[in-house]
Amino acid sequence: MPETMNQVRFIDLQLMDYKEAWDFQQEQQNRLIQAKTTGTSSGSGEMPCLIFVEHPHVYTLGKSGKENNLLINDKFLASIQATYYKTDRGGDITYHGPGQIVGYPVFDLDQLKTGVKGYISRLEDAIIRTLETYGIPTERLPGATGVWIDAGKQGSQRKICAIGVKVSRGITMHGFALNVNTNLNYFNHINPCGFTDKGVTSMEKELGHLVDFEKVKSQLRSNIASDFGFTLI
Repeated sequence: MPETMNQVRFIDLQLMDYKEAWDFQQEQQNRLIQAKTTGTSSGSGEMPCLIFVEHPHVYTLGKSGKENNLLINDKFLASIQATYYKTDRGGDITYHGPGQIVGYPVFDLDQLKTGVKGYISRLEDAIIRTLETYGIPTERLPGATGVWIDAGKQGSQRKICAIGVKVSRGITMHGFALNVNTNLNYFNHINPCGFTDKGVTSMEKELGHLVDFEKVKSQLRSNIASDFGFTLI
């Protein structure tokens, strides 16, 4: 593998079923792992990728999550046209749906010369910078991944972006979910990320109006490329 990650493919899957997108990113990760372990990447054309997608209503549970953080049964799940998957990422339960930017970076941490904590921190930085341009001040919450508003105010803490990743042979998958124009009512049916004392919010809720979704996507992908030091192709 090259010593540095200079170029990354950007793939926008638009609206796609969760399992279909999961299979797609798993395929990308497997290709990178194969190229890395065999030392054939330079001639194979394989390169890291940044995947953006929206999902139909779905709840996903991380490998260390608790199933009782899903507060509804299968019948109610079907009535709200949502699905449910147990996944192999870190973190607990979260919701994905229309109006939310889900990002799946398939990156090589060895090329980035960073560990998992550093990788997550740089993702958070890019998201924080993106939200700053909209006048939404955000920060980290000690002991919890993701991007938060009023992180230091007990009772007012609300998450605007969740993060949960998986790393195999130094290659990442899964990623983040930024609430832009998301229907927050769906979060009422779970304990988001396992928390019962913290809220969830969106750019739309904080600003009081719908946000240009494509503009946020463009700004976010540019900030990710800038923070990680690569060019998107």
